[in-house]
Amino acid sequence: MDLPRRWLFRMLLLVAACFGVLFTLYSVGRRFQEPGARARNIISPRAFLELKAPNPEHTKSQSQLCRHPLSLAIQKDHHFRGLFNLSTPVLLWGGLFTQDLWNNLSQQNVPYGWHGLSQKVIISTLSLLNNSESAELFGASKPLSCIRCAVVGNGGILNGSRQGQKIDAHDYVFRLNGAVIKGYELDVGTKTSFYGFTVNTMKNSLIAYSNLGFTSVPQGKDLRYIFIPSSIREYLMLRAAILGVPVPEGPDKGDRPHTYFGAETSARKFKLLHPDFIRYLTERFLKSKLINTRFRDMYMPTTGALMLLTALHTCDQVSAYGFITSNYQKYSDHYFDRKKKPVIFYSNHDLSLEAVLWRGLHNAGILRLFQR
Repeated sequence: MDLPRRWLFRMLLLVAACFGVLFTLYSVGRRFQEPGARARNIISPRAFLELKAPNPEHTKSQSQLCRHPLSLAIQKDHHFRGLFNLSTPVLLWGGLFTQDLWNNLSQQNVPYGWHGLSQKVIISTLSLLNNSESAELFGASKPLSCIRCAVVGNGGILNGSRQGQKIDAHDYVFRLNGAVIKGYELDVGTKTSFYGFTVNTMKNSLIAYSNLGFTSVPQGKDLRYIFIPSSIREYLMLRAAILGVPVPEGPDKGDRPHTYFGAETSARKFKLLHPDFIRYLTERFLKSKLINTRFRDMYMPTTGALMLLTALHTCDQVSAYGFITSNYQKYSDHYFDRKKKPVIFYSNHDLSLEAVLWRGLHNAGILRLFQR
């Protein structure tokens, strides 16, 4: 009788141990599932791997370089945790094109889709964005650990700010539209990693601010251009830029892209925001009341807003300079204005809504907003 009892006792212990393991795994799974699917969406694959890095030296390096990654700040904030989805594709490239994508986006107006645009132009453009460099914002040049980004708007708050050195200290610097640098280096720095624009805002800036110092688009060997697809013009200009030929048709017919972007025509120089990403940003972060007015077909977030939100979905830490703050009336419209000019609230943008968003992100510790 002793032998069967001993074996029975051992079997009971084994069952209890297995039950404990299963219960532990179940509890861990519940921790990830019960708060809601939204909480899982905020951690990108890169951020997840970094948080779980088993190498003590790597963990130490992370803590030194990126003590406050924005992904953790998002998790801690109930409101923004429900808005952010860091797994949303930011860029559009050839590998993402399918018939289903065409069917979906062809139902949406630009900049949120392709309604009314030529399928031939879309496909021929995306076919040139056909490798991993086109799929990722940073590509092979990104740091192995914390990615620190500065997004520099053109707000008058930067005039006399002496923030240039701090801006240039970031790993990557985003600029946009009329990004005047010469003569304002102490305030806005000299480094440019990404230049974001629509063809319309780029050309209008070159016309409107040429006498204030914006005579050419930023250029550089390691600089990348981010096209915001607000019309067919971006697809035509982008295709011509990669092929090194004049724009073949449309409002910019005959334009030579190298006069804007330099002689290099490699596809690695150019990035294209995904229309679905722009729609996601608008619906979750900047869903303006203008959508319910006669200006609904004109409304879209500003170029600055799209660049700042792009950085917030790709970088580990983000600082914003030259963006609208609650005391905007103290400053001129642009930092490069020779005389003070009031900030103009155009009907196709909602600067008040953007100001509220930047302040909220700053207060939540997700964004560092430069204020004076």
